[in-house]
Amino acid sequence: MFQIGQLFAHTQFVTFLKYRHLFVFLSWWSTPLLTSEVITMNLRCIASFSFLFLLTPTTLLANVSLNNLFGDHMVLQQGIQNKVWGKADPGEKISVSIAGQSHATVAEKDGSWSVQLDAIMEYGGPHTLTVEGNNTQTFQDVLIGEVWVCSGQSNMQWNVRQANDADLAIATADLGHIRLISVPQVGTQEPQWNFKGEWAVCSPENVGDFSAVGFFFGRQVHQTLHVPVGLIDNAWGGSACEAWIDRNLLSSDDRFKPLIERWIKTESTMPEALKAYERRLDVWKQASEKAKAEKKSPPRRPRHPESLLTGNSRPGNIYCGVLAPTIGYGMKGAIWYQGESNASRAVQYRELFPFMIDSWRDEWGLGDFPFYWVQLADFKDEKPEPAESEWAELREAQTMTLKKLNNTGEAVIIDLGEGKDIHPKNKIDVAKRLARLALAETYSMPEIAYRSPLYQSMQHNGDNRLILTFAHVEPKASGWRPFDVREPVGFTIADSSKTFVHAQARILADGRIEVWSETVSNPVAVRYAWADNPVCNMYSSAGLPLTPFRTDDFPSITAGRN
Repeated sequence: MFQIGQLFAHTQFVTFLKYRHLFVFLSWWSTPLLTSEVITMNLRCIASFSFLFLLTPTTLLANVSLNNLFGDHMVLQQGIQNKVWGKADPGEKISVSIAGQSHATVAEKDGSWSVQLDAIMEYGGPHTLTVEGNNTQTFQDVLIGEVWVCSGQSNMQWNVRQANDADLAIATADLGHIRLISVPQVGTQEPQWNFKGEWAVCSPENVGDFSAVGFFFGRQVHQTLHVPVGLIDNAWGGSACEAWIDRNLLSSDDRFKPLIERWIKTESTMPEALKAYERRLDVWKQASEKAKAEKKSPPRRPRHPESLLTGNSRPGNIYCGVLAPTIGYGMKGAIWYQGESNASRAVQYRELFPFMIDSWRDEWGLGDFPFYWVQLADFKDEKPEPAESEWAELREAQTMTLKKLNNTGEAVIIDLGEGKDIHPKNKIDVAKRLARLALAETYSMPEIAYRSPLYQSMQHNGDNRLILTFAHVEPKASGWRPFDVREPVGFTIADSSKTFVHAQARILADGRIEVWSETVSNPVAVRYAWADNPVCNMYSSAGLPLTPFRTDDFPSITAGRN
């Protein structure tokens, strides 16, 4: 067997195997006289080489394959040079053709290959994508349109079936020019090149399990622009931002050294954690047997510690298992709904979140593509008195990213949450606010309102009152539309003691807002909607809520957490 293995290594033998049928045929008929001895010899030759062929490693004759993003019903991004990639035999010649263009390449030593298609400037289709190597793969019903990646944690993962008016959304989802694909949740430290999934034509039969925010966003884009839309859902409930970033990048940045060190410690103590788990498991088994005998509900099974290593919080896990197989696929931009899992480390998120966006843009190679996110909704109990809030600080960190990175946008939904449920069911209005950003900014539709009012500056008026100026609102009183009552609600004010109290406020003729309190004689700071679940009512005349803010830089309760 060792000698046979050596023989396989020779290029000549591999070439023979590739053309084995022709070789045997010619050797047979080139014999001048077909005597019984010659026939016997040739039959033995055929049998011998057939045996060797059965032993040939499959990698030597591997079919050309592609990443699963390439398949029937796929959508290619209009107007860019789309990358197509896959695997084949080392040195295998590959050609890719579509819509009258063809590109050739040769597989690398590791079998990987890729080509760049010329930009297709016209929307529509269907087209056929053909890939030829040792074999031929043909993909039908390929459309040219707008491709968006839908990422984040559970509020992005939350599917259409779980959203408000799901029955209506599903019944009207016969939308053949919207295509859907989902990436499974795989947590690993080893970068994956492929995933299990395939494109589907949007229909009432399959839309129910797709991301609600993603679908409603894509539907709005499709219905407004009248172009095909491809949606890639790779959201993972409960995921932390650091899991979406290449761990090597995080490790090389001193800002995130404490975060990485915390995980290194967790990983190093895994043997002890496993032993402790076994002890807890024994206790649980005994308690379960007792509960069963007493016909009571058993206690919850202890969590296996190794789930931390394959889960959605370990740095780099989602990047390697979910994101890596899709990086490089042609797309227009990304929508993002995440932050709940990082709320307790909101100050760190100020750096972590823009770092993630930058890293995605660098690796995708499409420049500063549009990146739009959802600010955290209102959640938990409404508190009667002003208090510090981790969720308010995370919202602030999200808003700060607007000033740090170009081509970004924030959908403010401080009015769309539910105090009792971290997963509010009103996903369609969330998606509409994201779609406003895309339609106005990405697709240059200036008639569409898209930016929530944003705090800009503050000044004293000399009468123990503070006057605030805002961007993205008309510079007149009619630019505002307080909800439910005429007076602005949701403002608090403080003096140098840093103790905030509820404030009164009024809209001035020029659109500025004056804030004061009879109990605060020398105010220095104002906050708005600064709570987990604030009571607030300020909207622009276009119906977009005022972005929560604070004018102060008082110490944050999440500072120093890693």
